[in-house]
Amino acid sequence: REEGEWYFQRYVAELPTAGECVLFNRSWYNRAGVEKVMDFCTDAQYKQFMDTVNDFESLLVGSNIQVIKYYLDISKAEQAVRLADRAKDPLKQWKISPIDQQAQKKWDAYSQARDAMLKKTSTKDAPWVVISANDKKLAHLNLIRDLLSRVDYPGKDKSILKIDPEIVLTWPADSKKLPKLAK
Repeated sequence: REEGEWYFQRYVAELPTAGECVLFNRSWYNRAGVEKVMDFCTDAQYKQFMDTVNDFESLLVGSNIQVIKYYLDISKAEQAVRLADRAKDPLKQWKISPIDQQAQKKWDAYSQARDAMLKKTSTKDAPWVVISANDKKLAHLNLIRDLLSRVDYPGKDKSILKIDPEIVLTWPADSKKLPKLAK
């Protein structure tokens, strides 16, 4: 069914209304990453996504929907450790997929797709924020602080929302730091 739909159609029904928060975990940008690298989409589908995603996100922002995009970046070595941990831990084995088995082999292709995605789809309306995520705890704490600093809410205490600029990177301003993260 989804193959016959406009790519973003599957997400439109899930968009928030005033006062709501909606999280999309990777799925929105799967076409720019996993689908491209694993040949789950055609070159034409990939190109159409890359050519239209910025306009779609600008329409959302123009409709008073705040779009905040995070990319959690880990090193190849850290990814290998996490995949090995999943394989050994019975509580994490459910996370293993056939795609994971290709992750290390296709590291360069994934890195190239990531770089192209960040470069093409980080806009004034919807910029990317890259989180250096080798240390899960620090990554999560800094992401939460950054997110809370970007949204308005009653009783906001900015003094507790200090982020580590070595962990939270703004694209493209900090883009020169990204290759260090990706190795």
